[in-house]
Amino acid sequence: MRYRIVHTTRYVYDDDVTGSFGQFHLRPRDLPWQQLAAHEVSVGPSPDTLARHTDLYGNTKTVFHVTTPHRLLEITGTSVVDVAAPDVDPEAFATPWERARPASRADVEDAWRALDFTFASPRVAIPDAAREYADASFGAHRPVGECVLDLMHRVHADFTYAPGVTTVNTGVGELLVRRKGVCQDFSHVMIAALRSMGLAARYVSGYLATTPPPGKARLVGADATHAWVGCWLPGGDWLYADPTNDRLIDTSHATVAWGRDYGDVAPVRGVIFTDSKKSELDVSVDMAPADEGVPDPVPA
Repeated sequence: MRYRIVHTTRYVYDDDVTGSFGQFHLRPRDLPWQQLAAHEVSVGPSPDTLARHTDLYGNTKTVFHVTTPHRLLEITGTSVVDVAAPDVDPEAFATPWERARPASRADVEDAWRALDFTFASPRVAIPDAAREYADASFGAHRPVGECVLDLMHRVHADFTYAPGVTTVNTGVGELLVRRKGVCQDFSHVMIAALRSMGLAARYVSGYLATTPPPGKARLVGADATHAWVGCWLPGGDWLYADPTNDRLIDTSHATVAWGRDYGDVAPVRGVIFTDSKKSELDVSVDMAPADEGVPDPVPA
């Protein structure tokens, strides 16, 4: 599938902002199953600084600095991306989960790269409750792929999707009690459970193409950023599971960035200098097949 993705973030303030420093992850990754055909970002007011670099995990991060006084800051990323369903090595999928722990696989060349994703991170603690929750999915010598799928099914069944009841700072322990949240929360819980078993799990940020109900028109801008989980498999593969939707990722998932948790790959974040007492945030995402009257793509 080829998609055109437009992600717009608007901040509106009730007084002038004299300085705005920020960073964003909006450029989809090039991957074996995903190729970026085109990408551009606009920032208004025009920034004094706009610099792009590759971070520790291979994501494209852009930083900006706006000094023109403003009451509206608007950031729009436009991408054209080709997405296929990733392949998974059946042998790696069938590895007993105890043998899928990077710390125990000195015989696997890339295991050391996955170690960073086995530890607690700023937004993903590993409380005892996470291990207790994970235990039901990890029978002795069970194939790691089966364990990941079972855990994904359980998170989807046990947690209620409920926007507005959590924040980006809600911890895993609280989530395991509340059993409510959004895709970020579902992913953090699943990551904590996997890490509690010594497995490497990373947080993936991206987009999900949605399909309107039968007979209804697609609502432009009604999509949203999405999050899912990657679990390392010996040999270099990662198994990507979407617990919010109870399925492995497919041609409807476009990957932007990955890290230890949401904090590493937040779509947009920053700091402002202002006397403003009130601000409003509006985020609009549109992910549509690129053949829907789309103009020629911009250079990637």
